[in-house]
Amino acid sequence: MTQGIAQPAPPAGIGFFEKWLSVWVALCIAAGVALGSTVPGVFEALAAVEVARVNLIVAVLIWAMVYPMMVNIDFASLGHVADKPKGLAITILVNWLVKPFTMAGLGVLFFEVLFADLIAPADAQQYIAGLILLGAAPCTAMVFVWSQLTRGDPNYTLVQVSVNDVIMVFAFAPIVALLLGVTDIAVPWETLLLSVGLYVVIPLVAGAITRWRLTARGGGEAAVARFTGAIKPVSVLGLLATVVLLFGFQGQVILERPLVIAMIAAPLLIQSYGIFAIAYAAAWAWRVPFSIAAPCALIGTSNFFELAVAVAISLFGLESGAALATVVGVLVEVPVMLSLVAFANRTRGAFRAE
Repeated sequence: MTQGIAQPAPPAGIGFFEKWLSVWVALCIAAGVALGSTVPGVFEALAAVEVARVNLIVAVLIWAMVYPMMVNIDFASLGHVADKPKGLAITILVNWLVKPFTMAGLGVLFFEVLFADLIAPADAQQYIAGLILLGAAPCTAMVFVWSQLTRGDPNYTLVQVSVNDVIMVFAFAPIVALLLGVTDIAVPWETLLLSVGLYVVIPLVAGAITRWRLTARGGGEAAVARFTGAIKPVSVLGLLATVVLLFGFQGQVILERPLVIAMIAAPLLIQSYGIFAIAYAAAWAWRVPFSIAAPCALIGTSNFFELAVAVAISLFGLESGAALATVVGVLVEVPVMLSLVAFANRTRGAFRAE
């Protein structure tokens, strides 16, 4: 353990909701698809509650998921993150020098070679474009949830996400332009900045204020642990409600075009598990502690789908194949990430202690 680093509050034990989380998510997926196809008007109204293409209802639910994690962040320890640079190095290298290019390669392989006889060339190019947009946008908000489920270091996770956000501002448009073969990408900066503000800055400030009030009363880390343990079910319920909404928004599409959804999901699944394997194996080989290694691998695996969807719509249109591909990325993400969280937790013992 590095001398002088204040440790986050010890996580509470796995509760009822978390223990059976995969079951609840499966039920919520089924409920979302069923409700989205039977009462589409309700979900259309909910989808319309947005600013700069950021859905405010989903934003509130993600805020509920992220807030408990933010309460655990000890700002006094952030200055010591540079003492452990390996996790950051893996995050940056995998997210920006590997992931966008492997996603583009898989898109071309599947839609120009393997599925070439099943899809019109114009549609194939649209799907490839959507996959590229997903590959160039690593996760910003949901990674706090995955980090919490693996009992990752909340302080280090914040730094990893913050560094990713800064790089994204400068690198997203050039990488997408390069891979799409165009020179003028209209990145919706309002969406990018608003998403970072809603999903990171606001819950971070709220968490910091909460932590200060808890520790100021003399309760110390024990008070923080009790508080986060008490509100943890809110985080899980926020995740489940988000799943219902996301699958409800696309319920009719899933039922009408199941083969296309499956074809788009194929390269996404390979990409997700492959990127996780690369980052996780690198962290293991480099002897990175598990509390840093797990979030490090999960950041690249998960996507900043709000940005990808918004750019796809602005570039290609709401009904485009590119927009559909980015939405499929949303549908694939939660089940995949839960499976990787479970795998990471089962292999915790392979990594060295903090």
